[in-house]
Amino acid sequence: MCQSRAARNPPRRRAGAVTPDPALEARALAALLEAIAADTRDTAAWTGRTHLAPRVLEAMGRVPRHEFVRPRDRYRAYLNQPLPIGAGQTISQPFIVALMTDLLDLDPADRVLEVGTGCGYQTAVLAHLAARVDSVEIRPELAAGAAERLAALGLDNVALHGGDGFAGWPAAAPYDAIMVTAAPLEVPPALVEQLAPGGRIVIPLGPVGGPQVLYRGRRGAAGALHGDNLLPVGFVPLVTPDDLV
Repeated sequence: MCQSRAARNPPRRRAGAVTPDPALEARALAALLEAIAADTRDTAAWTGRTHLAPRVLEAMGRVPRHEFVRPRDRYRAYLNQPLPIGAGQTISQPFIVALMTDLLDLDPADRVLEVGTGCGYQTAVLAHLAARVDSVEIRPELAAGAAERLAALGLDNVALHGGDGFAGWPAAAPYDAIMVTAAPLEVPPALVEQLAPGGRIVIPLGPVGGPQVLYRGRRGAAGALHGDNLLPVGFVPLVTPDDLV
């Protein structure tokens, strides 16, 4: 649900601006992966990462982004930019999806909580890298669409839940990693409590329209969260049920 303010957008390639064609979309995907690698190098001064893990790039290549955008936006699915998905939300810039995933340092046996399912694109990437993904979405219409897409892709290690992202999903805690795809002002305490010792969280922090930063934290053995502010970003806000009334 975000685009990095620091990352540059690649030029619009002819392969991305045509009616659906598998061969053209495959080439557009290859170009997108190249753009992600370039943005990773360009933002290394902020993130400390000059390249992303091969597992993460492989997962990005396995998820058909065109299945997660509106039909009229399919020709733009493999551009390195966010796109609207309805309900005032967006599908995140692919570079940001890849970077946030990489920052979680996932192992195949990890259990992950995602806050903000959206269209399910980030969820699908996580599902290729972790043993289980619990994902919370506050907007029922988005959750329903994401459930259909994920089921169609055969991703059966994902459980979608409707609820308040500030509360996380305590029923399945503790988690090895937590990803939040919308911005609160500070890390919600409930999410810290749901991290296992040594667990990682990646979350944007800051006001809408104001300075936001991507934060990566790790929960210590004593329960406190320690981390660093990384990349300047721009996300939609993390909202509560009262905000939707």
